Amino acid sequence: MNVLEVRGATKTYDVGKTLVGAGRTLHALRGIDLAVRKGETLGLVGESGCGKSTLARLILGIEGPTSGNVTLAGKPVGGYGRLERAKLVQPVFQDPYSSLNPRMRIARIVAAPIEVRGIGTASSRRERVRAVMNAVGLPEHFTEVYPSQLSGGQRQRVAIARALVGEPEILVCDEPTSALDVSVQSQILNLLARLKRELGLTLILISHNLAVVHHLADRVAVMYLGRIVEHGPTEAIFGAPRHPYTAALLASVLSPRPGARLPEMRVGAEFPSPLAPPPGCAFHPRCPCAGEGCATIDPDETRDGPRGYRCHYPLAHA
Repeated sequence: MNVLEVRGATKTYDVGKTLVGAGRTLHALRGIDLAVRKGETLGLVGESGCGKSTLARLILGIEGPTSGNVTLAGKPVGGYGRLERAKLVQPVFQDPYSSLNPRMRIARIVAAPIEVRGIGTASSRRERVRAVMNAVGLPEHFTEVYPSQLSGGQRQRVAIARALVGEPEILVCDEPTSALDVSVQSQILNLLARLKRELGLTLILISHNLAVVHHLADRVAVMYLGRIVEHGPTEAIFGAPRHPYTAALLASVLSPRPGARLPEMRVGAEFPSPLAPPPGCAFHPRCPCAGEGCATIDPDETRDGPRGYRCHYPLAHA
């Protein structure tokens, strides 16, 4: 059963518009098709600027698509009221330092989602806050402190508790560990994995860190310039990528072996501007495998069992 479906979603923004000029159009998403099953973890990966966070905002209902559809539990996201939508899907933001109100005590921060929806009594909400804080590994006395008194990892646990207090079905985690010390990152990742397992959550994990995605995700979707260029089971994608961009991303992962050299992103040119996407396959100016038709013909998706990719000259299976 799919709890989330995205069909043909595009998102454009008018930028640089002035009183005397028409401005230009930024193509943030260019036809996204995506389905997420109940209880799975989907990893969204790609370089900065590829559209991952824009897609997250559409899923959360913060923005609507320019065209196409986004549905939660079979109903368009735009058809839910704000509070009704919050019952289904909640975000965990990248920076725990800026996502928590510094003037509120932790108990009130965590309780806010159920307070605004009028759930329970003051007493039952206090009990719910204590229970969810215990679930994320925070001691009870933290309810009376302020965010400034906590470490980065503790703040992110508060953010996760706040997201979970209303018992949502889906968590959208946008780079949930990138602002944390390396020593804390694994703790937060293991916490998310445990909560997903115990609570039956569906996770959408947005990250540029492929090691994080490999550790947590059941399936992976690789984004490039507003498109999903490859998707499929995590082990299949990491073991034998079919799209040259996916292979380049994997080759750029830093090896933990002592003495290993810093890897390079072995693709030509620079990441193109979403203000002027290249014609044909958007990756062709940087692709080492580009051939006839790549510069003029946008590739359709090719299905290969549970995976799919958009490429005229896919890499052969190992």
